[in-house]
Amino acid sequence: MHSLLAFAIFGVDWFFIRPQLVLGLALGGVYALSGVGIVVLYRATGVLNVAFGAIGAAGALIAYWMIYNQGWPEWLGFTVCVLFGGVVNLAYGVTVGAAFAPRDPLVKMMGTLALALILLGLMTWRAPIGGAIVRLLPLPSSKHVYQILGAGVTLTQILALALALAITVVTTIFLRVTALGTAMRALANDREITATLGVPVRQVEASAWFGSGIVCGAAGLILPDLLVSLDYGSLTFVVVIASLAAALIGRLESLWWTLVGGIAIGFAQGALAPYISLSRYRQSVPFVVAIVALLWMSRRRVVVISRTAQ
Repeated sequence: MHSLLAFAIFGVDWFFIRPQLVLGLALGGVYALSGVGIVVLYRATGVLNVAFGAIGAAGALIAYWMIYNQGWPEWLGFTVCVLFGGVVNLAYGVTVGAAFAPRDPLVKMMGTLALALILLGLMTWRAPIGGAIVRLLPLPSSKHVYQILGAGVTLTQILALALALAITVVTTIFLRVTALGTAMRALANDREITATLGVPVRQVEASAWFGSGIVCGAAGLILPDLLVSLDYGSLTFVVVIASLAAALIGRLESLWWTLVGGIAIGFAQGALAPYISLSRYRQSVPFVVAIVALLWMSRRRVVVISRTAQ
């Protein structure tokens, strides 16, 4: 019945749609997770970090090297991947990021773009892509498969969505309840006034850089398992484009709209995958979803302006 209904509506058998939708939701969870990290950092420092994907990909590549080239335990490689994101982000934030703090937002963003290109160049130098080399970084959770609504769902896919939701909830509570979270929100409103009130601005910013980097490392660890490939070139750009679109849907302020935006982008990409004629346009989905969402959310403002003009 499901197959006939799906074929009548979509022209594709339900058997082929289900796995792609499940994968799309899982990818959407990673996009949302990355988007939340970008929003938190932007709200605290005013920096739009476009090196998010490159940092996560570099951490995943280091984990791959430790596990499969050096024979280290998997848990240690995975831990290093996550911590690598936090350490690199923190190191950039307290050095280059601090120097760029009084500069325009565009200059701050270009600084992170330079970091992304440096990391991408180092990865290409030390681990070139091509030939018969296929790098895989499967997580132990991918071995556990469950049947949900007739589709096989791995534990990694479930964890991707659950982690995105958990991080959003925890971060929202953290920003509203804790003293450090209050300081981060104050920095987002006015850095100079916050500093004059005795808030240790540098320490608060360092915490935001490190926390955002940890999220970045976690995303870099999960995504290769979902994509069944550790292609650091794709990871660098796929994550940053989709997560930035999710953050824009949240207007770089709302964590919950960022969560919704990330999941919507992933779901839309999964829905297009079964169609050969449309799958080539999957990479443009983040832009389309972000534009539609922003137009929809700004519709009241447009009406108010037009009435005032009259």
